[in-house]
Amino acid sequence: MFRYYFLLGIKSLRRNPALTALMVLTLAIGVAASVSTLTILHVMSGDPIPQKSDRLFTAIIDPGQKEGYTPGEEPNDHQFTYKDVTNLLASQQGVRRAAMYGIQTTLEPERKDLGAISMEGLAVTADTFPMFEIPFLHGQGWQATEDKSSADVVVLSKQMAEKIFGATNPVGKKVRMLKGDFTVVGVSDNWAPKPKFYIFNGREGAFMDEPDFLLPMSNAIRRETAHSGSMGCTSRSEPGWEGRLNSECTWFHFWFELKSPAQRADLQNYIDSYVAEQFKLGRFQRQAKNRLFNVREFLVEMRVIGDDSRLSAWLAFGFLLLCLVNTVGLLLAKFSVRASEVGVRRALGASRREIFTQFLIETAVVGLVGALLGVLLAMGALQLIALQSKALAVVAHMDWAMLGLTFFMSVSAAMLAGLLPTWRACQVTPAIQLKSQ
Repeated sequence: MFRYYFLLGIKSLRRNPALTALMVLTLAIGVAASVSTLTILHVMSGDPIPQKSDRLFTAIIDPGQKEGYTPGEEPNDHQFTYKDVTNLLASQQGVRRAAMYGIQTTLEPERKDLGAISMEGLAVTADTFPMFEIPFLHGQGWQATEDKSSADVVVLSKQMAEKIFGATNPVGKKVRMLKGDFTVVGVSDNWAPKPKFYIFNGREGAFMDEPDFLLPMSNAIRRETAHSGSMGCTSRSEPGWEGRLNSECTWFHFWFELKSPAQRADLQNYIDSYVAEQFKLGRFQRQAKNRLFNVREFLVEMRVIGDDSRLSAWLAFGFLLLCLVNTVGLLLAKFSVRASEVGVRRALGASRREIFTQFLIETAVVGLVGALLGVLLAMGALQLIALQSKALAVVAHMDWAMLGLTFFMSVSAAMLAGLLPTWRACQVTPAIQLKSQ
C-alpha cells in the first residue's frame, strides 16, 4: 500500500503545478538557508582530534607585573614566554610536551623556473609529531636529539613538497631557507585538523590551511627567527634577540599530553606549584588564577564558535519555520480542492486512517523533491560563502552527514507542515460531498 500511495503522491505533483512548484520552492529555500548555516556551524564546532582531545591540555598563566592589573581579573593570554616553555619542556609532566611558534620565510628552490617561494610554517619540538599524530607520506619527523643539537632538518607539507620536487620522494634532499641548507626528513600527508587548535592566531586563523613546513624550534631560536603572529608584552624588554627571549613577552604555544584525563588534577597542581615558585623569583606578580583547558575547552575559551554564528543559525531556523507556515497554507489550499475525491473514497469504504496515510505520504513526496532542490540551493549558497575568504572556504562545504540531514529536515518539515491539512482532509463528511456533486 505504501508503494501505491507513493506513486499517487508523485502523480499528484502534476495537479496544480504552479501551487506544487511554489510549495517545493518555499520548502527548498527554507531548508537550504538553515542547512547551509548549520553546515558552517557544524564544521566550526567539530572536534579536531577526537581520539585524544580530552588528554591534550594547554594552560593560561599570567607572568605579568602588577601594573595595570585589576585583582581577580582572569588572564586571557593563551601564549607563553620563552622562559616558561623552556621550563615546562623540562618538567617531565605528562606523556609528551610540545612547544611551538609560527614563522614565515622564503625558500630558494634549485629550479630557477620557480623563483623564490614564500612559506608559512611552524617551529616545533619533536614531541609535536606523535602528540598530534601527524601523518607522513614520506619519511618521518625528527627526534629529541635533533632538538638538542638544533639540527638543520625540515618536514615539508605534501603540497609544498610537490611544488618544489614534483611527485618524487624528497627525503634526504636539501632546501635553502633561513639563510641555511636544511635536509628534508619527512613529508606530512594532508595534516589539517579543523579547527586549528594547536596554534591559535585569531578565529579566522583557526580554519586556515596546514603549515607549509615544520622545523626544530631550537634551530629557529638559534637563527634568531622572528615569530609570525601576535605577541603580548606586560613590561619593557631589553633590546636584541636575547632581550626578547629573557623578557616577559609571550609568543609561544605549549601543549601537554596526559596518559588519561584523570591526571588533569595532577597537572593543575603542577602548574600552580610552578607559578608559585616563579613568584618567589619575582615573576607572576599578579597571582592570577591559572587555568587549564583540554582541546574542546580551549576552542570554547578562544570563541572559535562565536555568538554571531549561533545567532545566524537561530535566524536560519526561524526562516525555516516561516517557510513551514507558508507551506501549511499552500497544502490547505491544495487539499481543499480534493474534498469531493475524499468524499467518494470515504463512501466507498476508505477509513480516515487510510486517507490520512495517503495525504501524509503525498506531503513526504513534496518533501523529497524539496530536499533535492534544497541540496542544490544549499551547495550554491556555500559556494558563494566560500568566496568571501580562505577561512570560510575551509568550513563552507557539505559532508555526507549534512547531506543526509538536508533530506531528513526537508521530509520531516514537509510532513510536519502537512499534519494540519491532512487532518482537515480526513474530516470531510461523505454525505455532504456526495450531495454537492
